[in-house]
Amino acid sequence: MKILITGAAGFIGSHLCDLLIKEGHDVIGMDNFITGSPDNLAHLSGNSKFTFILHDVANFIFVPEKVDAVLHFASPASPNPDSPYGFPNLPIQTMKAGALGTHNTLGVARANNARYILASTSEIYGDPAEHPQKETYWGNVDPNGLRSVYDEAKRFAEALTMAYHRYHNINTGIVRIFNTYGPRMRLDDGRAVPNFLQQALRKEPLTVYGDGEQTRSFCYIDDLIAGIIKLLYSEIHEPVNIGNPQEITIKELALKINALFDNPAGVVFLRNKVAGKDPDRRQPDISRAKEHLNWSPSIDLTEGLRRTIPYFQEKMREEH
Repeated sequence: MKILITGAAGFIGSHLCDLLIKEGHDVIGMDNFITGSPDNLAHLSGNSKFTFILHDVANFIFVPEKVDAVLHFASPASPNPDSPYGFPNLPIQTMKAGALGTHNTLGVARANNARYILASTSEIYGDPAEHPQKETYWGNVDPNGLRSVYDEAKRFAEALTMAYHRYHNINTGIVRIFNTYGPRMRLDDGRAVPNFLQQALRKEPLTVYGDGEQTRSFCYIDDLIAGIIKLLYSEIHEPVNIGNPQEITIKELALKINALFDNPAGVVFLRNKVAGKDPDRRQPDISRAKEHLNWSPSIDLTEGLRRTIPYFQEKMREEH
């Protein structure tokens, strides 16, 4: 196939490019580098199966050749208010990527009669009153709080995607991505894994916001990409949770990472600084992915962290 991937220079998008090229497809990567990094695609330079287009998906998209699939993964995603790349500091761009970007990429899919995959998020569940979260759960989201620019952009994007499926009969799919980690995450992403890895590498105390009893379910990037590609090859139109249902508290995660590094500095607890109300619990119900995609994660947290550490070591050396 020939596949258009928006957000191709991002953490997830660049891994998608790699595996789809490895599987023999021709990939057109699109990014405006507002949060993605050219470094994530540098290894594809000169690859005959990869073409790059510098473009903002909020503007009309022209692709000079027919494509068989469109994967819309362009959006700021970090909740870090201290990073210029976090969605709290890119609120309009985040809304445009979810609204205009989804509209424009759906237009490409419609013009080419192509399979379309939208990157959605577990954030559409908000601070969930249902646990674990099934795709049928409607969510508990603040529509105008500090996190709303990301949450509501993705909720609108899902609604628009389903409208194109129902009204224009576009072959659409929606992946709801749960907390993912691995190589190519930004060091200033602001979420637990990159924060903790850097602090542990520097032998500093790991800073846990709140009491550390909030939970997350961490999925290694390779497992996530495998699930997304299975969704691409499927005929499923309903949203599908892709994530690791192994739930862990943030405090337990900090202790695990300290143990991996033999870091004696311990853990300190600070007031939460992430934009808006941080969800207390987050765990995917992956029954739909198991049943329809024959997918479940295979890489446990300890192994995934071991695979991630060398990337952070290298990036921290480059910065110094």
